[in-house]
Amino acid sequence: MAPVSKKEIITIEVAFALPQQQFLRRLQVPAGTSIHQAIKLSGVEDFYPEKDSSTLKTGIYGKITSPETILHQNDRIEIYRPLIIDPKEKRRLKSDRLTKG
Repeated sequence: MAPVSKKEIITIEVAFALPQQQFLRRLQVPAGTSIHQAIKLSGVEDFYPEKDSSTLKTGIYGKITSPETILHQNDRIEIYRPLIIDPKEKRRLKSDRLTKG
């Protein structure tokens, strides 16, 4: 097997945030690595064992993508937590409180 050359390695980041804690790791991975593979390599699942990253949505710079998406140089993978409340519903509730208050 031939050694991997510098041109076949890309640098990416994996980001995941909880309300009080954040995970951000820069990695060098082989070209052709998928989001799913990069998440496994990042160690985020060890850092937050109670979160199953395979059930959470992922994206690159705010755009939702599938776990099979192939990464490019300097991509930032974001792992999104599920919403607690729909933003529209939250605004409606806040508006109701303000008009009644």
